[in-house]
Amino acid sequence: MSLEKHIEKVLFSAEVIANRVGQLGSEITSDFSGESESPVFVGVATGACLFLADLVRRIDVPISIDFIRVESYGSGTVSSGAPRISFDLKLDVTNKHVILVEDIVDTGNTLSCLIEHLKSKKASSVSVCTLLDKPSRRKVHFKLVGIGKFYSGFECPDDFVVGYGMDFAEQYRNLSYIGVLKPEFYM
Repeated sequence: MSLEKHIEKVLFSAEVIANRVGQLGSEITSDFSGESESPVFVGVATGACLFLADLVRRIDVPISIDFIRVESYGSGTVSSGAPRISFDLKLDVTNKHVILVEDIVDTGNTLSCLIEHLKSKKASSVSVCTLLDKPSRRKVHFKLVGIGKFYSGFECPDDFVVGYGMDFAEQYRNLSYIGVLKPEFYM
């Protein structure tokens, strides 16, 4: 069965995403072009993998890349509210500018946990670059570190979205766009 039949509607097409990722890349390049220290891009696995890959190819300053994995959803649709780091960084981020790359920020629980974790690793600043932001679902208001900045691709309605790296039960990540999953496929 085609995955297309599982999608209620497309929120952001592949073309719209590509255009916005290019804009974010230009903005980050501009913000970090005068820095002597290369920023470290930390992809929050696995949802941000496609976004991270496309984003860093639009960055025109020296960078490093690493990954971190946080678990809070399992195979459900609602966060447990208690994220835990299940795979940590390989790189030392002491005195580095870190840009956390997320697929989606909703409650803020995971992001708050990650920012505190990077702070404990003595990152000099922590920025966040998220493809989607759901401020209507925010429960935790996170505080960035140092000269950290919040980069957001799109504000997202309070729908259950999949595609472009985002999943339900490890499915739908391979869609080239972001769409709303029909309720019968996740309820």
